[in-house]
Amino acid sequence: MRLGTPLSDSAVRVLLLGAGELGKEVAIELQRLGAEVIAVDRYPNAPAMQVAHRSHVIPMTDAHILNGVIMVEAPHIIVPEIEAIATDVLAQIEAAGLATVIPTARATQLTMNREGIRRLAAEELGLPTSPYAFATSAAELAEAAHRIGLPVFIKPVMSSSGKGQSMIDALEDAANAWAYAQSGGRVETATVIVEGRIDFDFEITLLTVRSLRDGAVRTDFCAPIGHRQVKGDYVESWQPQAMTPAALATAQDIARKVTDALGGLGVFGVELFVKGDEVWFSEVSPRPHDTGLVTLATQTMSEFALHARAILGLPVDVSQRDIGASAVIYGGVDAVGVAFEGVAEALSVPTADLRLFGKPESYVSRRMGVATARGETVEQARERAREAASRVRVVPG
Repeated sequence: MRLGTPLSDSAVRVLLLGAGELGKEVAIELQRLGAEVIAVDRYPNAPAMQVAHRSHVIPMTDAHILNGVIMVEAPHIIVPEIEAIATDVLAQIEAAGLATVIPTARATQLTMNREGIRRLAAEELGLPTSPYAFATSAAELAEAAHRIGLPVFIKPVMSSSGKGQSMIDALEDAANAWAYAQSGGRVETATVIVEGRIDFDFEITLLTVRSLRDGAVRTDFCAPIGHRQVKGDYVESWQPQAMTPAALATAQDIARKVTDALGGLGVFGVELFVKGDEVWFSEVSPRPHDTGLVTLATQTMSEFALHARAILGLPVDVSQRDIGASAVIYGGVDAVGVAFEGVAEALSVPTADLRLFGKPESYVSRRMGVATARGETVEQARERAREAASRVRVVPG
């Protein structure tokens, strides 16, 4: 691809569908390579909008409105950054040859819905997963939980960052879990996935990069990222996660099979459960992953730089240069136009760095920033990242 000059006839126009903190980092990396970036989200002043050349605020699940924006902007590349999108529009755009959808329209359709990607992984590719069933009512949820065996995890088939997810260990809790899942989905849905618990040692994200080299698609893997979650939402991550050579080989094999099936170019965040040499597929995001924020401190190219390069058809380098960790900074308050205190104190932690996302509104449990740090060991890096994050205070503006 020939790269042009933004805001000129030679520009390579990239439309981001989703303008959160991950999209912001992708936008910055694209602009470093001369791309013209248009950010779209459902609320104004989203993080990526603050650095994009232009932005639009629309309901992205409205096919007519989404198609209108695409027609007006005429992007060369469309990069979905969230799940709640009218993906049929993307399939039509792709089929008509009007733009390249990253990684593909089909991949976006499959991965925005846990049912689609689970059936692909388990039923078409035959990959190991947790036991699961889909339910469309509280009664079906209870029946599935009984059949699979308690405890079980309940997730909306369309949600992110742990929203609507819960665990039950008694069938009488099924109705509450059903209601909570319905309230937490990205879009209105009547389906949840009921998953049995796997006895695993740890969970990883294996960032898998499909890029072009000498005209052919190649697959590369970043070092595995370990992470800790609370209620389905990532709290801290670190790289690398130690694992046996056999487990790493199996993880890479699973990730390759899933991403080959999805196709296209870019970064995929493949989530896996690991116990000894055993590995189970969990989920995949066809875009940079929140746990991958740690790569801002650890890799020669962050996951955002890798994504930008891959979708522009440029060479990538997945090498790790440092041991590092990340820790989330939560809002802690419900307020609009918040301020951040303790930034200098946080940055006084050795090797620490911050990303304050610039979200226009804070909630108690909303991710408002992240601290990263390096260390001689993973534990030292984690301690530094947690310490830096703890020193930042979100206060009403």
